[in-house]
Amino acid sequence: MTDQGTGISVVRKKLLGYVGFANLPNQVHRKSVKKGFEFTTMVVGESGLGKSTLINTLFNTALYPPKEDVELTHEASQTVEVKSITSDIEENGVKLRLTVVDTPGFGDFVNNEECWKPILDSIESRCDAYLEQENRVNRRKLVDNRIHACLYFISPTGHALKPLDIEFMRRLHTRVNLIPVIAKADTLTEEEVSAFKERILADINYHNIQIYQAPAYEYDDEETIAENREIMSKIPFAVVGTDKEFEVDGRRVRGRSYPWGVIEVDNEDHCDFVKLRQMLIRTHMEELKEYTNDVLYENYRTEKLAAMGIQQDPTVFKEVNPTQKMEEERIAHEQKLAKMEAEMKAVFQSKVQEKEGKLKQSEEELYARHKEMKEALDKQRMDLEEKKRRMESGRPLTPEKTKKKGFSFNK
Repeated sequence: MTDQGTGISVVRKKLLGYVGFANLPNQVHRKSVKKGFEFTTMVVGESGLGKSTLINTLFNTALYPPKEDVELTHEASQTVEVKSITSDIEENGVKLRLTVVDTPGFGDFVNNEECWKPILDSIESRCDAYLEQENRVNRRKLVDNRIHACLYFISPTGHALKPLDIEFMRRLHTRVNLIPVIAKADTLTEEEVSAFKERILADINYHNIQIYQAPAYEYDDEETIAENREIMSKIPFAVVGTDKEFEVDGRRVRGRSYPWGVIEVDNEDHCDFVKLRQMLIRTHMEELKEYTNDVLYENYRTEKLAAMGIQQDPTVFKEVNPTQKMEEERIAHEQKLAKMEAEMKAVFQSKVQEKEGKLKQSEEELYARHKEMKEALDKQRMDLEEKKRRMESGRPLTPEKTKKKGFSFNK
């Protein structure tokens, strides 16, 4: 078959026996499992929105201690703090070093002006630390502490985004993967949640705020595309978090109990928790890390180096597409051949002009000689005709010599 995009002929071959490169995915899997994975997520929102509870619910472990064991020190400082909790968790032999960055104090004060600045400084300082590691001679062990996802908790007012919400997302959407979350969605009815989501998305679009969108790949099948479309349709996620279990219809479920029933956290008909967990952990964790590294961090790195007066070649870190590379080489080769052909034509044209000049000069010389010989022949012919006329008229061909006077000869 022939690839119409590049014109490259691709021949499909069926192997006659087992070679072994089909084991490459297993090699990558073993290496990844042995090395382990890292993921850093940030949670931002006002106090009382259930941030720590949701994180514990997402990873099904007590990353955050109970509330009564936590000292609320941010109230005395009147500043936003940035705290990190790191935990090594394991599931089915796969190790994950999870770091949760919390921001106690955000939006809790009377004057919340620039309360987003400590958070932005923390994100950029982590990028600076990674950039410093890249500039080292030995870069084999890079520690990635960059923020891969930011869960921004929106208060369930049911109206629209507050000015603080808009300002925060405007300031940070170019530095981190923003994932808006409607906290404590069980305080709203289904109709209120739907209308609230529409208002939030309208505000986000109006202010040109970029939130995380699942990437689309050419090799995705229809099922994956439909799954991503369904996940993205739930943004902003209306979630409920809890670590308490109740018995409903003979089964144990995580949820919140009310007089009229139980809100099940893992029931997609009750909230969007399952979709959030699916995107954040099960299907798009690696994409979040790749987008952070390839787009967000690279843009920050470019701005940082440009501010330092360092210019870089943008093609150095560009992902190489083999097909595109071959196409570029083919075009460059054709341009080189065209240039050589033009040079050969110019040389040929020059030699032709030189030869024509010599031929023209030879032609002019021959014409001059021909003219000279013709004139000589014409003169010779005229002399012969003159002699002929004299002979016919009896005149001597040459005049007689006169005798010299004063001399006589007597016999």
